[in-house]
Amino acid sequence: MDHGPAAVLEKDYATEKKTKLGLKLFLVYSLIYIGFVTINIVNPSLMETIIIFGLNLAIVYGFLLIIVAIVMGLIYNSTCTRWEDEMKAEHEAKENGGEE
Repeated sequence: MDHGPAAVLEKDYATEKKTKLGLKLFLVYSLIYIGFVTINIVNPSLMETIIIFGLNLAIVYGFLLIIVAIVMGLIYNSTCTRWEDEMKAEHEAKENGGEE
């Protein structure tokens, strides 16, 4: 038995925009992470400081890193999906002679 692919792959017209967004989000996350590493190198005892609800800076910052990564992933996914849909519609409109 032979079957086709599970999903039909189409040309992605938003690749350039998606790449730029991904690199920007990566830069932002990297800067936040560099802050975490810098604190641990320069003044590790600062990580013992109680911040909120009895949790120290290390725990709060660690959870912040996880939450920021999840939020950035959701932003990236929703933005890229919107761009893909918009650019595909624009391309199809051009192919059909500007008719929508």
